[in-house]
Amino acid sequence: MALTDSLPSLRLPALGSSVAARVQRLRLRVLNCLPRGPRLWLASRHPDLVILPNNERSEVFLDVMGERQLISAIDLQSQDSALALGAARKHTWRRTLFELPADVMLTRRLQLPAQVRDHLRQVLTYELDRLTPFNSQQVFFDARVLAGRPHGNKIDVELALCPREQATAWLEHLANSQLPVSTLTWTGAWPEANLLPPQARPRPTLAPLLLKWLLLLLVLSLIAAVLITPLWQRHHQQERLTQELRRVSAQAEQVSQVREALERARLGSVAVLERKREHPRMADLLLELTDLLPDDTWVQTLNYRDGEVDIRGESGQATALISLLERGPGISNVTFRSPVMQVAASGSERFHIAFKYQPRSAP
Repeated sequence: MALTDSLPSLRLPALGSSVAARVQRLRLRVLNCLPRGPRLWLASRHPDLVILPNNERSEVFLDVMGERQLISAIDLQSQDSALALGAARKHTWRRTLFELPADVMLTRRLQLPAQVRDHLRQVLTYELDRLTPFNSQQVFFDARVLAGRPHGNKIDVELALCPREQATAWLEHLANSQLPVSTLTWTGAWPEANLLPPQARPRPTLAPLLLKWLLLLLVLSLIAAVLITPLWQRHHQQERLTQELRRVSAQAEQVSQVREALERARLGSVAVLERKREHPRMADLLLELTDLLPDDTWVQTLNYRDGEVDIRGESGQATALISLLERGPGISNVTFRSPVMQVAASGSERFHIAFKYQPRSAP
């Protein structure tokens, strides 16, 4: 064994690290990202109380991110110790650290099987008398796994210990003074080092911790509500606008359908008018036939379709009707549809004539 200082660059967690220790590491990382002013202001709300012993006298500091402020001094034998501790209790702190000088510490590097990594303190408690001249009842100790590659199935372990008489009197005195020590460490120790056995560490009360977590949860809920409320309002407004757009689109579609129906109706009316204008007036056709046909001729049926005229009737001179009808304006292609037949009762001839009729001008 040899006297040695710790290596502050190593960042592996200390033995027996818990959820609280991980939260503390995360808190320190967040604080280290801030500028010095805000970092110290936030850290000063939860400083550490550090007690530095020097034989039978100790100085009490408030530690804010490594910057310490002397607040009092205490003595094991002095009657003023209670007053100094009362002055210290006027402040609030996160944890109480009793920091031994480095020259009372003994350190040693070991190689142990890798299987003991998760139960290092328990293993060292049973093996301490084999690895050192002391047993677990004679010393306070702590250990950590060093960084670096494992040697096969071995791990490098740094063991730190000190005789119990170096701190027992002070620990009992502080505990009797309602100022129990939560962390026993030394100058230059690695982060989260704690020589106290787990059963000797004061258990934190759940009520303040639960209250802090509830307050934190409330703050996070309020922040989430502040961030989500505008998004929810915008989503609600977007939904409302979407519904309004759908309603207006439906109305526009109905208007478009009505407009198309009206257009179809208009086009139909125009088509009817155009068709009517293209077709001749029957009165004009009847007038022309009246002028062209002889007096002894009468028409029994008259059919008109797409410019084709078909007439049936009787006449005294049926064969002469072809030449008479061809004289009419707009009449063409006059032909008999069937042979002329003699009517014995009246002596007239029955005819069936077809022709094309196209008026000279539109009405």
